[in-house]
Amino acid sequence: MLTLSAPGAEARERIPLPQPRPATAPQPERAAATDKPDVGEPNGGPQQAETAAPQPQAPSACRLALTEQIAIAPSIPDITGPGGCGGTDLVKLEAVVLPDGSRIAVTPAAILRCPMASALAEWVRTDVAPLASSLESRLAALDNFDSYECRGRNRQRGAKLSEHGKANAIDIRGLKLASGRLVSLTDPVSPRGVRESVRQSMCDRFATVLGPGSDGYHEDHIHIDLAQRRNDYRMCQWDVHEPMPQIAPLLPAPRPDEAPPREVAADQRQDSNRLPQQAQPENAPPEQAESEQGEQAAQPGPPPAAKQSKAKAKPKKPRGERHSERR
Repeated sequence: MLTLSAPGAEARERIPLPQPRPATAPQPERAAATDKPDVGEPNGGPQQAETAAPQPQAPSACRLALTEQIAIAPSIPDITGPGGCGGTDLVKLEAVVLPDGSRIAVTPAAILRCPMASALAEWVRTDVAPLASSLESRLAALDNFDSYECRGRNRQRGAKLSEHGKANAIDIRGLKLASGRLVSLTDPVSPRGVRESVRQSMCDRFATVLGPGSDGYHEDHIHIDLAQRRNDYRMCQWDVHEPMPQIAPLLPAPRPDEAPPREVAADQRQDSNRLPQQAQPENAPPEQAESEQGEQAAQPGPPPAAKQSKAKAKPKKPRGERHSERR
C-alpha cells in the first residue's frame, strides 16, 4: 500500500527561510532614507529645501536716503491684501526730524510707501516748520487722520481702489503746537494766512490735494497723495473759507439791574399811550395852545387840484377859411 504525501508540505520543507535580522542592522526607515541618491547637487552635496526662506531684498534708494537724520521711519514687511491692496518698500513714519534735531511727531504713526513718507518729511522740514513760527509757538506734531487702509475711494462700495489702499496717501486734520493749540486746516476760524500757505505748499509738492469744497468727503481734513496720472496731471481742490459773520444772538440781552420792575414799566407805557387821546383843558396855558396851533398848521392841507391834462380845444374855423389854408 502506497501513501502519497502532499507536495505542498514537501516543498515548504525544501524552501530556505531568511535568517533572523541582526541587532546591529539599521532600522528599515533609516535604511530607505540612506538608499535614496542625492539629486540636489551632482557631487552628492546636501539637497536644498524647496521652501527655503526668501532672501532679504536690498534696501531701495529711497530707504537709503531716508535716514534717521530726516525721519524716524523703520521699515515694515510688504503688505499683500485683497483687491490689489498693500504695497512694497513700506515704512512706519513715526516722526520727522528737523535740521536742529527736534522731532515733529506723526500721531498716530503713518504706514506709507517710502517715496510718500520721504515727500511728507521734506514738506514738514522745509515748509511747515518755518510757518509755525508765525503762530508764536513751535510745531510739535501732525494730526494724522488716516494713512494706509484697504478700501475704495471715499469708502464707497464698488469704487476704485483708493490711494490709501496703496499706502500712497495720508489725511491731515491739523497742526499741533507745543503750546497745546491745534490749528485746524479746515476751520475758518484758524488764521487764513496759515491755511493759504499750507495749501500752496501742498499743491506744489503733491499730486493730489483735496479739502473743503472738493467733493463733500473732505470737509474736515486735507487729503494728499502721490498718485500717478497721465501727463503728470495734478489736482488741487481746496477752498480756504472765510469765517462766518457774527450775528445777533437769538435770545434777548439780560435785563439791566437799574431797569424798573416789569409791572411799573408796563404801567408807564400804558400811561404814555393814553396822553395824546385825552382832551386838553379849557384853561390850558398859552404855551400849550401855541404848540397845538403849530401842530395843526404843520398838518398838510388838501392836495392841489390836478392840472388839466388836455389843452383847451381851439375854435373851429369856417369851411372856406380851412380850404384857403390848405392851398
